[in-house]
Amino acid sequence: MEGIAYDLIVTIVNKGRAEKVMEAAKKAGAEGGTILHGRGSGVHEKAKLFGIVIEPEKEIVLTLIPSDISQVVLENILKEADLNKPNKGIAFVLSLDKVAGINHDYLRK
Repeated sequence: MEGIAYDLIVTIVNKGRAEKVMEAAKKAGAEGGTILHGRGSGVHEKAKLFGIVIEPEKEIVLTLIPSDISQVVLENILKEADLNKPNKGIAFVLSLDKVAGINHDYLRK
């Protein structure tokens, strides 16, 4: 939509923690998001069970929001999902140039 700047908050957490991220984002003004499933492949991500390497499952939360509330939403995700603590996850914000298909009323104001 023209005239509105958007950001995408990408949050990657261990399996089972995506709902906590979604609740935090909604509490701060986001309408929702998309949860994707993935697996870790970092140096510290691999564990062994009976000599077999196990790569931990991850959940990726994509939250598309107007840029003017992205800082508030990000801060609430960090706080509520404990992302400032080790091994809890990571979040980052991407500024978007173009967005299509948004039909939410709050974005039209």
